Amino acid sequence: MVEMPMANIGRRLGARFGAGFGARFGRRLDHGGRVFLDALLPPQCLCCGAMVDRQGNLCAPCWSGMRFLEPPCCRACGFPFPYDEGAAVLCGACSRRQPDFDRARAVLAYDDRSRTLMLRLKHGDRLDGVPAFGQWLARAGAEFWAEADLILPVPLHRLRLISRRYNQAALLAHAVSRATGLPCQPQLLQRSRATASQGGLSRAGRHRNVRGAFAVREADKARLKGSHVVLIDDVFTTGATVSACTRTLKRHGAARVDVLTLARVL
Repeated sequence: MVEMPMANIGRRLGARFGAGFGARFGRRLDHGGRVFLDALLPPQCLCCGAMVDRQGNLCAPCWSGMRFLEPPCCRACGFPFPYDEGAAVLCGACSRRQPDFDRARAVLAYDDRSRTLMLRLKHGDRLDGVPAFGQWLARAGAEFWAEADLILPVPLHRLRLISRRYNQAALLAHAVSRATGLPCQPQLLQRSRATASQGGLSRAGRHRNVRGAFAVREADKARLKGSHVVLIDDVFTTGATVSACTRTLKRHGAARVDVLTLARVL
């Protein structure tokens, strides 16, 4: 649920008449705004469109149909294991080749049910779930936050951003920032070269497509040195995009790069 602008009135009144008065007034306005919005636009399940009790929720059948990813998993890429083999165990792929990033974690398995959720976020303008997704991501990345310095979204090229109107990774990154209290720097990492869509490309084709496509803004290079970065994206497919981002960030001084996505292809 996006904060209603009228809630800002409570903060202004608090500055003048005292924090307690402003907080009480702001809560009443905020509650009234939510009731008005729910009456105007009845809350619907983010996945199937069924009626739910509040904005940004899933209905019970859709919730139970989601596969939430939890430990045990690969120490590096987060691939789920059927049973616990120890906290330091790597999956077969990471044993053969260590990823460029340090760790990757995801909230959901990308399957028929979660695909609808992802597509509605990415292409369907269903942004009312972003605050809830931010909370989900914060829980999935709980092991990151004690040492993390920065939250960065995977960037879109400016031409793609114009056609899409928003970068879903940036919206998720801001939501995670609000949930964790860590700073989000959406302009630090930039996509310096327009690339073709990754959809339909092979694993090797995906890696070629994004090679050399990212850059760090000159003004932010000093901020990056020695930092622990958490990189946010919507879906982890082959890891090509986040790997290319990681190489760019580490080349410019990042000490660690962890990856956090809403869904992951298994």
